[in-house]
Amino acid sequence: MSGKLYVVGTPIGNLEDITYRAVRILSEVDFIAAEDTRVTLKLLNHFEIKKPLVSCHEHCTREMILRIVQRIGDGETCAVVSDAGMPCISDPGADIVELCRDRGVPVEAVPGPTAVATAAAVCGLPAFRFSFEGFLSTAKKQRFEHLNSVKSMTQTLIFYESPHKLRDTLADMYDVLGDRRISICRELTKIHEEVIRTTLSEAVGLYPDVKPKGEFVLVIEGAKEPEEPECTLEDAVNMAKELINGGMKPSAACKLAAEKTGFSKGEIYSEAAAK
Repeated sequence: MSGKLYVVGTPIGNLEDITYRAVRILSEVDFIAAEDTRVTLKLLNHFEIKKPLVSCHEHCTREMILRIVQRIGDGETCAVVSDAGMPCISDPGADIVELCRDRGVPVEAVPGPTAVATAAAVCGLPAFRFSFEGFLSTAKKQRFEHLNSVKSMTQTLIFYESPHKLRDTLADMYDVLGDRRISICRELTKIHEEVIRTTLSEAVGLYPDVKPKGEFVLVIEGAKEPEEPECTLEDAVNMAKELINGGMKPSAACKLAAEKTGFSKGEIYSEAAAK
């Protein structure tokens, strides 16, 4: 292998979900950039992989990132991994990828599981369109700004949340978004996997005394599509008249207006003739 960065997906819980290719790449690269070296070391030990690890977490300085990219530029191969799932989504690995792209360093994806796609698949809510919103800010003002910015979006909304913030987050979501369907996905692919399908009004009371445990993905129903304003017979007649004034024959204009509004051609014609 020549100098290259591999973006390697790792299991989000069940270690059997790792791909053959991911194991091979992790075994072949010169070093691994990990979000948490202790977590990654457990994974490597399970598959009997021995490789040097460097930290790549949210507190990494620009200098540390530059050193990693410099090593790759000098001909070494590196795999960037997160604690679980595809790296560079809601984690600092994205900084390495961006810098490699800027410098023309080859970047190759080694796809693996993602909690957002897994939750979308098993939540029981429409997932043909969804918006991944990541983690809400811990600052109250930013949290409410974020929630208000997605309040009117009609696609399904997907958030990540940690257990110690879950109760406050559910309460804030109910305050801002109102009562909607929600699927609370906990510990996906792990032994204690759980998907609770409920509403936001009921969700705020799910953990009154019991402290939530595990990692959570929250899948929330989007806003209702705005209803089309009801068309009146007068609207239909005005539509027909506009078509007639544009040169269309009255019979054809009334027929087209009927198709567009749901009123009958006869009642539109009669009303238009009476005016």
